[in-house]
Amino acid sequence: MDNVTVILPVHRLDEKEKDYFANAVKSITTQKIEKKPKILVVVTNEELKKEVESFDYDEKIKENVKVLINDGETDFCSQINFGVKNIETDWFSILEIDDEYSMIWFSKVEEYMNHYNDVEVFLPLVLDVSPDGKFLHFTNEPVWAPEFSEKMGFLDNDSLLNYPNFQTSGAVYNKETFLSVGGFKKGIKLHFVYEFLLRMTYYDKTIMTIPKLGYKKINMREGSLFYGYYNEGSEKIRVDEAKWWFNQAKKECYFKQDRGITYEEEVTT
Repeated sequence: MDNVTVILPVHRLDEKEKDYFANAVKSITTQKIEKKPKILVVVTNEELKKEVESFDYDEKIKENVKVLINDGETDFCSQINFGVKNIETDWFSILEIDDEYSMIWFSKVEEYMNHYNDVEVFLPLVLDVSPDGKFLHFTNEPVWAPEFSEKMGFLDNDSLLNYPNFQTSGAVYNKETFLSVGGFKKGIKLHFVYEFLLRMTYYDKTIMTIPKLGYKKINMREGSLFYGYYNEGSEKIRVDEAKWWFNQAKKECYFKQDRGITYEEEVTT
């Protein structure tokens, strides 16, 4: 798995997030596989560069840490797209600062890569927890239910149109495929993951979920980028706006380029 780069976007580092960051990095070094992935840390501003570079990294990974400064847009999609364009490996994975890989994840990815060489994105079975660590649910597992998709274990377009709840956190992507379909669209403020998966399946790219626990994800942590998507000040984005973005995701999946969609508030009388 030394042909995989882990992209870890960082947009702020308070004391609590430093603990999360340490756990996230540790989840790479404790992988039960001989050749562990490299790590690429994407930083959104010059101010964080020194702090990220001087972090107390484990000796197992210290030499493979590379810090990039994104002088452009610092939303999550732009950070990832920027990082992908600057890696040298054929594959990459996205690790969010407050999440963790399971110890078996990359060994399972290697195992499945050896048997399914046409797959372009491997999704993990995700353990979703609340900010206080309570179990919420599993995500990405429906593809292994009988008759959910045309081919068990694989995510297809029809299944996505009927059931949109899939996550790409922790997934392992083929770099060339990711870039060829246009990467993540920052113009889709909400549901950009859904739009990306729809686009992948529309262009007949192969997505598989590995039926082993691969990733632990904290949902809606205050201060996270995703929390910001759903909260403007102290007010949450309205249900009708969230639905509007969901419908836009369905419309935009036919286009590879980001067309800069802007939400216009609907006025009802």
